[in-house]
Amino acid sequence: MILIAERALAAHLTTTHAAGSSEAPAGGIAGWAADLMDSLGAAGAGAAVALENLFPPLPSEVILPLAGFAASQGKFSLLAALLWTTAGSVVGALALYAIGALLGRDRTIAIAARLPLVKTSDIEKTEAWFTRHGTKAVFFGRMVPIFRSMISIPAGIERMPLPVFLGLTTAGSLIWNGVFVLVGHALGSRWHEVTDLVGLYSKAVLVVVALVVLVFVVVRIRTAGRGTHRARS
Repeated sequence: MILIAERALAAHLTTTHAAGSSEAPAGGIAGWAADLMDSLGAAGAGAAVALENLFPPLPSEVILPLAGFAASQGKFSLLAALLWTTAGSVVGALALYAIGALLGRDRTIAIAARLPLVKTSDIEKTEAWFTRHGTKAVFFGRMVPIFRSMISIPAGIERMPLPVFLGLTTAGSLIWNGVFVLVGHALGSRWHEVTDLVGLYSKAVLVVVALVVLVFVVVRIRTAGRGTHRARS
């Protein structure tokens, strides 16, 4: 009887371990992020988010819910997940802000002047818009894929006061990160469900951006064509 009980217990432990392992992501971005969290704990989640800010193809909608799931597994606390992921967002944003500050207005205009279909007036209009709406753009931009990283560059170019930039970035990042980390924590092993849902949001943003760029290019080409026709006439 004792031997049978031992064998049953061993079988149960093996099954439980296999089930637990199947919950953890393997391979891809999720697997890479999971390995970071296994190795560094909550700091690994922060490092992954910092890299996500610098390389937008790394999706925060994968990393953040996964951090929440890891917290639900006891790898680190929920508070640590929130603090470290937000710190990672701020560090990544600061790096991009520094790039913008080093680039500066004059270099930006010089680069724009060499780009096809782009005019210096486009940069001036963007500057005027950022002067009026920069604070809102930095805060709400932290919650929009692609823009959540890129918005830090014009903030640096325009030399937005650093305390203001840090405050807005921290607040916006804490809201965005907090939602995903908390949902991932609540869903547990089903953390990927929020990733699938937000993936649609990210794709919708990409489609809108692509359409805006396409319209800009078409309008600018037509305008340039009309200008050439008038000059010949």
